[in-house]
Amino acid sequence: MSEPSAGGLRAEAPSSPPAIVVAIPCFNEAPSIERVVAAFRRELPAATILVVDNHSSDETAARARAAGAEIISERKQGKGHAVRAVFQRVDADFYVLVDGDGTYEPASVHALLAPVLAGEADMAVGRRVAGDPRTAWRPMHVFGNGLVNRLIHTLFGARLTDIMSGYRAFSREVVRRTPLVSRGFEIETELTVQALAADLVIVEQETPYYARLPDSPSKLRTFRDGTRILWTILSLFMAFKPLTFFGAIGLSAAATGLSLLRPVPRAGLLFVLGGLGLILLGLVLTNINNRVMALMSLMTRGRLAERDNRCVVDPRAKDSTQQSAKRL
Repeated sequence: MSEPSAGGLRAEAPSSPPAIVVAIPCFNEAPSIERVVAAFRRELPAATILVVDNHSSDETAARARAAGAEIISERKQGKGHAVRAVFQRVDADFYVLVDGDGTYEPASVHALLAPVLAGEADMAVGRRVAGDPRTAWRPMHVFGNGLVNRLIHTLFGARLTDIMSGYRAFSREVVRRTPLVSRGFEIETELTVQALAADLVIVEQETPYYARLPDSPSKLRTFRDGTRILWTILSLFMAFKPLTFFGAIGLSAAATGLSLLRPVPRAGLLFVLGGLGLILLGLVLTNINNRVMALMSLMTRGRLAERDNRCVVDPRAKDSTQQSAKRL
C-alpha cells in the first residue's frame, strides 16, 4: 500500500455492520456482466451489488438482474452520468466502484476496502498491473495514462500512479465532499482531483488487470476522451489553484512587457498591466474559492442531501447477507 497522498479526517468505525455497495456502471456489457456480478457476490456476500445500466441496447440489465444484482437506470449517455447517479441516488457507508467489462480482479476488493474500512484512507484506488501487457493495454492508452499521472503529480502534488483506474473503494465522506460534473470517461480524473482538493486521504493498492473479452469492445475513444480528460485537468487546476494558474500567466506577461518597454513602450506597458491584472485576478479567485470550499464543508458535513428517487442501502437489514437496495 502506498502512503496517503493528502491529509484527511478519520472516521470512527460504526457500531452496526457497515452497508457496502458495489456499484458497476455499464453500457452494453452483456458478454461479461453476469460473471462480474457473480464474482463480487462471492467476494462480498453481505454487500449490495448494484448495476447502473447506462441506457444499454443489449441484455446488460436482464443478465445482471438474473445474476442477482439490483438495477438502476441512467438514460443520459456517458460513464460520468452513471457514476453521478450512484452519488446522487445511493446511500451507503462504503462504496466500491468497478467497471462491468471483466478487466478487474474481484478478489482485490478486500485489499481495496481494508484501508477504507479501517479509517486509514477515504479512498483506495486499484493500481492496475497487467496480467499480459500485450493484450490488456493499448499503446496510446499507456501513453495517455502516463501523461495524466504526470500532470496530476505536477499540478496537484499527488503521489498517485494510476489516476484513471476504474476500480476504487471509498467512504461516504467522499460522496459528501466531491461534487461531480463530468459526463464521460474523465469522471475518474475529476473524482481524484476533487478528493485531493477536499483534502481526503487517497492510497493505492495493486490489482491485476486483464484484457477485455473478444466480443466486448472498448467504449473509450482515445483522442476524443483523451482531450476531455486533459481539459478536465486544466479546468480543475484553474478552479482549485487560480493564483498559480493566472499568476504564472501574469508573471510571464509582465516579464515579456518589461523586455518590450524600451523597443515598443506602448505594447510593453500593456503586457505589464495585463500581467498584473491576471495576478490580481488569481488573488481574488483564490479568496473566493477558499470561502466557497469552507461553505461547502459546512453544508455537507454530518449529512447527505435528500434527493428524489434515491436508492438507499439499509445496513440494519435483518439478514446482513441479504441487504437490498430499495427506492424511496
